[in-house]
Amino acid sequence: MKKQLITLIFVFTFLGGCDILKELELPTSLPLTTSEIVQGLKEALKVGTNNAVTALNTENGFYGNPILKIPFPEEVKVVEEKLRAVGLDKIVDDFILNMNRGAEKAVSKAGPIFINAIKEMTFDDARNILKGPDNAATEYFRNKTSTELSDAFKPGVQETLDQMHVTKYWSDVITAYNKIPFTRSVEADLAKYVTDKTVNGVFHNLAKEEKLIRNDPKARVTEILKRVFGSASL
Repeated sequence: MKKQLITLIFVFTFLGGCDILKELELPTSLPLTTSEIVQGLKEALKVGTNNAVTALNTENGFYGNPILKIPFPEEVKVVEEKLRAVGLDKIVDDFILNMNRGAEKAVSKAGPIFINAIKEMTFDDARNILKGPDNAATEYFRNKTSTELSDAFKPGVQETLDQMHVTKYWSDVITAYNKIPFTRSVEADLAKYVTDKTVNGVFHNLAKEEKLIRNDPKARVTEILKRVFGSASL
């Protein structure tokens, strides 16, 4: 009963108020079968990953989020400081804004990659997620998709940065900095930097949603969850 309870709770965690459990049309008086558990989990994960990506794939998804906003590259932070010190704030601000816009647009490529990872999920994968910690599903996706996400994002990031003239902003920033007397010339792989931040942002959102709905009683709003929580003490 305890195992079934944990299973039902987790399947709901990624629903975000959707009706996937209703669509399964499972008799409330019967225990879930293994195949039903895995299928329900996969459907729930589709919704969860979609929600995590959609939140970022909007204007200000990155730029308006104080945690995920992509800042001036840390390894050349001195460049930002020097430019602001000589009154070139607008160049820096425009660069940061458009760099985040590039990430917001490029992140949409994550959807199909997550869907493929879900399709490849085995019974053992599902069992490990159900028995795992609050970020078990997030870590499953991180292990399965990190490299593929980076490979898929980077060309799109570069293209988006070029289209939005972010590459030009970066060139302007570096050019302006390198003209400042007594500074050392610097270079940075901007597309890789934005790509890495974009990937990290996706997993941050996914982990946040997973943990919140696993543990927040306010998310337990369906009749099936009320029935489950009413029949056992947690």
